[in-house]
Amino acid sequence: MPGSGLMDTREGLTLYRKLVLARRAEERIRQEYSADEIKTPVHLGIGQEAVPVGVCHGLPPDTKTFGTYRNHALFLTVTEDTDRFFAELYGKATGPGKGKAGSMHLASPAHGLMATSAVVGTTIPVAVGAALANAYRGSDELVAVFFGDGAVEEGVLWESLNFASLRRLRILFVCEDNDLAIHTPAKDRQGFRSIPEAVRGFKCHVMSVDGSDVMSVIDATRQLLTRMAQDPQPGFLHATYFRFLEHVGPKEDFDAGYRRRPTVEERERLDPIARFAQAIGQHGISPSDLAGVRAAVDAQIDASVRAAQAAPFAAAGELLTDVWAP
Repeated sequence: MPGSGLMDTREGLTLYRKLVLARRAEERIRQEYSADEIKTPVHLGIGQEAVPVGVCHGLPPDTKTFGTYRNHALFLTVTEDTDRFFAELYGKATGPGKGKAGSMHLASPAHGLMATSAVVGTTIPVAVGAALANAYRGSDELVAVFFGDGAVEEGVLWESLNFASLRRLRILFVCEDNDLAIHTPAKDRQGFRSIPEAVRGFKCHVMSVDGSDVMSVIDATRQLLTRMAQDPQPGFLHATYFRFLEHVGPKEDFDAGYRRRPTVEERERLDPIARFAQAIGQHGISPSDLAGVRAAVDAQIDASVRAAQAAPFAAAGELLTDVWAP
């Protein structure tokens, strides 16, 4: 597939499937949420999918990842496991957190996803600790931590970046920047000119990318990893994208007045799935190929939702397990 950055048709369909899996799963959450069987708050990432899909596609297979509360695409990218995903959202015992973690604390250590958290910025120092542990062991394994632009206003990000740069740790910081902290744009929150410019004051490799373009994300990730290998320093990927839905919940919120509704043309440009479908359609992947992927994903999600609805809740005794505080 010349000029696309793709190795072959199979890779293109694999990437498309992961993008669609994250999108369709969240669209199904929107469909089911009003029934009030999903009790957990949900921070949906429609528009964000290309960042975790693209970054993870460029990472070595043994990478340990950490994320934030807008984590559905990250979890599904590394696991492709919609059974456990929906079970957790429905609060069932078959979820990865036995129904106790909910949407904002999804994890799958067996797949390298070590932790996600509802509290802004809190997984960043944990990820740095994992990278420091790798350095102590003499391991060249990579750690990647995903966080939103709101975390850039937390001191722990700068302390963690400073320490990682000082110790030249093998960690990739991934800032998923939608320009919003709930309803507040960056210009009303940040007293510096830009995130990449502020980060360049540290001893780390920095790149910015359009996070709505999955191939650009993959290319930027691979370039950063090459630089990190040649000159051992942390990497920082700043990826911009558009959040199509409200901060928390299943609805659009353009009528709230804090941002304008995008035009049809803007939506197509900002939608990572529409952009990627158009790109791979120019390189031999047919609409019927893409339709087949969507149909298979929809069937998988249908089965997972039914299984989650039928699954048991955890026994009462589970309230006292997996608790590490004295």
